[in-house]
Amino acid sequence: MSFATADLCDAHPDTVRVLAPMLRHFGRQRAFSGPIATLKIYEDNALVRQALSAPGQGRVLVVDAGGSLRRAVVGDQLAALAQAKGWTGIVVYGCIRDAKVIGETPLGVMALATHPLKSDKKGVGDVEVPVTFGGVIFVPGHFLYADEDGVIVSAQPLQ
Repeated sequence: MSFATADLCDAHPDTVRVLAPMLRHFGRQRAFSGPIATLKIYEDNALVRQALSAPGQGRVLVVDAGGSLRRAVVGDQLAALAQAKGWTGIVVYGCIRDAKVIGETPLGVMALATHPLKSDKKGVGDVEVPVTFGGVIFVPGHFLYADEDGVIVSAQPLQ
């Protein structure tokens, strides 16, 4: 599917929600889209691994990591797992690590920043709940579109 978020905003001005320009691209795939799956965690990526171990089926995992800039919750191994399992992207309201390797992975990955410190692994957090950051509510099953211009969300697939 070929799209441009700017064109989708023009075509659907009353139905799309636009994320504040706060995330950077890290994955090799700069344009990606799909149904949303969500996690709400804080400095603990055990649930991220669990989610990405399931078949992605073209979905995008949106991880509300509380905006933490103290630890990374996604690294090269999780990005490789996501790509192998059929996820199209990972959007992290927090940090990733292994940016060089993730940049070579054919997957969409966006995050606030990078951080070399790994996360905890306690399995604490919420799965498939609405999460909010950057002025957008990400609802499981809604649709996310990301490209060089930004991230938009819609309750329905857009064309």
